[in-house]
Amino acid sequence: MKLNTRYLFLLLLLAPLVGRAQQQNQLAKPQTVPQGPPLSLQEAIRIGLENNFGIQLARRDEEIASNNVTRGNAGQLPSVNGNFSRTFNINNTRQQREQQKAVVINGGKANALNANVGVNWTIFDGFGMFIAYDRLRTLENGQRQITRATMEETVESISNAYFAVVRESGKIKSLEQALAIGQQRIDLTQAQVDVGVSAKVEVLTARVDFNADRSLLIQQQEALKTAKVNLNNLLSRGPQLDFSPSDSIVVTRDLDREAINQGIVARNPRLQQARFGVDVAQFDRKLVRASRYPQVDLTGGYGLTRNINNAFLINTAQGSVLGSNTNRVFGPNYGVVASVPIFDGFNRNRLEQNARVAEEQSRIQLDQTRLNLESQAEQAYAQYQNRLQLLELEEDNITLARQNVAIALERYRLGLLTPLELREAQRNRIDAETRLLDIRYQAKEAETVLRRLSGSLVQEGGGQ
Repeated sequence: MKLNTRYLFLLLLLAPLVGRAQQQNQLAKPQTVPQGPPLSLQEAIRIGLENNFGIQLARRDEEIASNNVTRGNAGQLPSVNGNFSRTFNINNTRQQREQQKAVVINGGKANALNANVGVNWTIFDGFGMFIAYDRLRTLENGQRQITRATMEETVESISNAYFAVVRESGKIKSLEQALAIGQQRIDLTQAQVDVGVSAKVEVLTARVDFNADRSLLIQQQEALKTAKVNLNNLLSRGPQLDFSPSDSIVVTRDLDREAINQGIVARNPRLQQARFGVDVAQFDRKLVRASRYPQVDLTGGYGLTRNINNAFLINTAQGSVLGSNTNRVFGPNYGVVASVPIFDGFNRNRLEQNARVAEEQSRIQLDQTRLNLESQAEQAYAQYQNRLQLLELEEDNITLARQNVAIALERYRLGLLTPLELREAQRNRIDAETRLLDIRYQAKEAETVLRRLSGSLVQEGGGQ
């Protein structure tokens, strides 16, 4: 009892010395990753939606599909073509009639002018032009869903990458707290050695443990840097650009399974794209069937033809006489052209059979897409529920671990706890905080997957 009282008295005398040593050592704590400008999740998503290369390419494809939706591209409008030609000839002519002397003309000049405007308008093709227009609109809608799916998937990747940065930053804070406790342990142990109540080996052991935590911090700094580079890549920014996440990981705990299923059926862009694929296959089959009907075209035009020959030979009874000739033809033309397919080597039968097979394939792809989405949702929801249970457990556990470290450190200060027991409590706290960060990230990741599958990550207008 007297020994404990003496031991406590010595610690109280050395408390100011311990405080000054701790302050000096804290200044020597290894420098962590510098704080960059704050970046919120909403701002990161906004930057990603504007700059991400995948989204930009998808939007260009959507623009092309939108430009293709015209009456003219579907064949509903007439086509007008204008042609103009002007030619010049230098002719060498030799003409001989029976026993008469040959007439030779060298360098005879001639020129011709031809100009015309033609109009062709298909007025009936088995309604193929209307089917083609509906097909173009369906292709546009399908490409719009591809763009939206790309945006949803990009937002999911950005969210996961952002929360990965938050997680790695949290681990750094946890290790920094562990280093602070380790420094206190070194200071207390050194004070005990100075008064002769502890062996130097205890200080060396404390420094080894401190350096081990310091090594973990350096490795964690690398992990944080890698996570930031990954997020910058998704945002199409320079990899060296630094930032600090301003949002924390907040998990929504009331997602409804039935609402998710309804969202998949009603809004999932990949499922909508597969449905449009079935519609396009149906239009392709109808186009082949329309080609069996007669096609009727209206044609019209106006033309001008003029030929001038300055070395024209005129045959007379007395012989050939050299003269000049000008010929000009002009005027409108119009008519109706009807074509009826009679036999094409059974190619239309082959094309229609292939179109039916393609339609069946599109339906199979639709069923496959629906099943894949349901499977992904089932897996994600199971993970989501499991992580919520683990999250609740680890949130309670971290409170106990932190209290345990605080009590262990105080007991160690009073000489009632061994260094190994303090180190064990410290490790348990680091492990508990690491598990909490990982499980919280995994729960948020599962939540993000469910929101993407239900089509609620990106609104119809393209906003978050």
